[in-house]
Formats: sequence, structure tokens, C-alpha cells
Amino acid sequence: MSESTLTPEVKYGEREIAESSLITFPNPRPGRRYTIAVTLPEFTCKCPFSGYPDFATMYVTYCPDQRVIELKTMKFYINSYRDRYISHEETVNQILDDLVAACDPLEMTIKGDFTPRGNVHTVIEVTHCKA
Repeated sequence: MSESTLTPEVKYGEREIAESSLITFPNPRPGRRYTIAVTLPEFTCKCPFSGYPDFATMYVTYCPDQRVIELKTMKFYINSYRDRYISHEETVNQILDDLVAACDPLEMTIKGDFTPRGNVHTVIEVTHCKA
């Protein structure tokens, strides 16, 4: 076995996730109320107590104000949770905090529908409304 096969190289996708940040762009229709709905069906993180992987579908629904979140950077952001030890409740709340900070929407709801484990199915939903 060669030296290069013993040392894991950082894959380009891992590098993109690590180096990425949420990017926004100007709302093409400011002043018009409309809803953006994004489904992220491959969310993963780790249970902070057992270390077992948790899987979920995340639903992001928001009414933009001046800024819209670029979807590729949202994908990288969501994928950054995959090795994080974090509870279901904290996950959904942290995602809401980060996305609101990025785009300052009029309204935003994040719903985490976690895959059942041990006969327990958890759905967490949090909402932000601009004052």
C-alpha cells in the first residue's frame, strides 16, 4: 500500500462545504409578497448523546424582503451539519437563526422532520416574523 492511500485526502466536496458561506442576492421583486419553499431531503447530523447519525428532511419556507438566499450555498450550509453533534431542537433553531441573519426575510419557517429512530418520530418547527 502506498503512502497516499494511507492518508485520506480532502475531497473537493468536503472542501467546498468547509469553505462556503451563505450568499444572498437582491430580491428581483422587492415589495411583492411571495413565498420561496426549499426542501432539503438529505439532512444529517449526529446525536450529541449517542453519536449515532440522525437523518431528516428540512423544509425552509420564507417570504423574502430585500435579499434571497442562493440555493447552492444553502446546500453547502446544510451539508456542514453532517459531522456536528447537535440535538434536533438546536439544529432547527440554529438553521433559522443563520438563515434569518443571512437574508433578513419578512417571514421564515424551518421544519425539521427527523427520521424515526427507536420508534420515536420528531418534527420540530420554528418561525421568524420580522417586527
